[in-house]
Amino acid sequence: MGKYNKVFVLFALVMFPALLSAQFNNNTSSPYSRYGLGELHPYSFGRSTALGGASIASRNNEQINLANPASFDAVDSLGFMFEFAVNAKSVQFADNIGKVTANDVNFQYFAMNFQINNRLGTSMGLVPFSDVGYSVVIDQDIENTGPVRTTYYGAGTISNVFLGAAYQPFKFLSVGANLNYYFGLLNRNAEVVFLGASDFYNMQQYKSLRISDFSFDYGLQATIPLKERNKIVLGAVFENNPRYNAFFSDITQKNLASGSTVDQDTLYYIEESKGVIEFPFTYGLGISYVKENKLEINADYYHQPWGEAKFLGTKSNFLTDLNKFAIGAEWIPDKFSIKSYTSRIAYRAGVRYEQTYLIFNNRQITDFGITFGVGLPVYRSKSTINVAAELGKKGTKEENLVQENYFRLNLMVNLYDLWFIKRRFD
Repeated sequence: MGKYNKVFVLFALVMFPALLSAQFNNNTSSPYSRYGLGELHPYSFGRSTALGGASIASRNNEQINLANPASFDAVDSLGFMFEFAVNAKSVQFADNIGKVTANDVNFQYFAMNFQINNRLGTSMGLVPFSDVGYSVVIDQDIENTGPVRTTYYGAGTISNVFLGAAYQPFKFLSVGANLNYYFGLLNRNAEVVFLGASDFYNMQQYKSLRISDFSFDYGLQATIPLKERNKIVLGAVFENNPRYNAFFSDITQKNLASGSTVDQDTLYYIEESKGVIEFPFTYGLGISYVKENKLEINADYYHQPWGEAKFLGTKSNFLTDLNKFAIGAEWIPDKFSIKSYTSRIAYRAGVRYEQTYLIFNNRQITDFGITFGVGLPVYRSKSTINVAAELGKKGTKEENLVQENYFRLNLMVNLYDLWFIKRRFD
């Protein structure tokens, strides 16, 4: 076991800098990421990705569940799990004028989970919260001015480093909490260029928002035992209006190029100033039916009233309440089969529907996805290679908006080892 422990530690030390660096590379090309805090990542990761994200009530002793901190004590007393993931996404953006395709590939997250004692478990890791990454070009022909090109572009990521713990005060009840540290930088820029007039000043605006602060979120899971080792699990999560320190800057300037000389002037300038972003009160509810080592069915509801959130003291006209519904199932034909590897595979599928936090012209942007995947057991180990795919549609072409048709592929590696074993022989 000592050999495997060293491999785990070495692997963590190697992966941490790579994943930390990856968090600063935006993982989206969506024009919708221009608004709010960008494109929000789901609250669930890992195995539940193939279950439509439904996981608030899930308790699995061989997989990490990041959706609910109350699940962190579900791991076996000697078990140690380390998990990381890679995400690839292909999107076709379509409006009433045309279509364009974009591809994004990036590291997604890493996390580890283990028990401290029989009633206390802990987890820690790095997960993305939101991404900004867009480039929109608008060409117009204005009377008495000529052709004008306006470009909107932005990039950035907000990430979350968390340390969580779960405690079991009673046999069938677990409570948990995460200490979160949110950090990241979002840049949003705009440029106006007069293509047909050499005596017009071009305009540039550069805005940045940097977040750096701590918060807490909480979770609860209650297990109802049934006959034949079956069970029902009820889960809940919530976060009470966290407030984050934010630092913003804004520079607007004009310039006129003539030959080798440039006439440039700053029209508006705010150097990095401190403010506050108030996130909404968040809650989620889930239920899970489990037939041990055979079947699991999960259903979730998740709510965030982003219309009440305040960005540097003001509310956004483009944000509204986020509601998410998800249901998913996992089936394992014969988990302990000796003869058939395919019988030990976990087969998963799910559906999710999300009313996102974006609204334009009184039309809320929706996101619908169908998920499916497998959990591939590693030979002579409790480690698992999880593969999940999703087909989805976000937005609409109506009201001059953009529709995104996407395919997402996730590869998640869950490494499981036994730690803290007292040896009888050296």
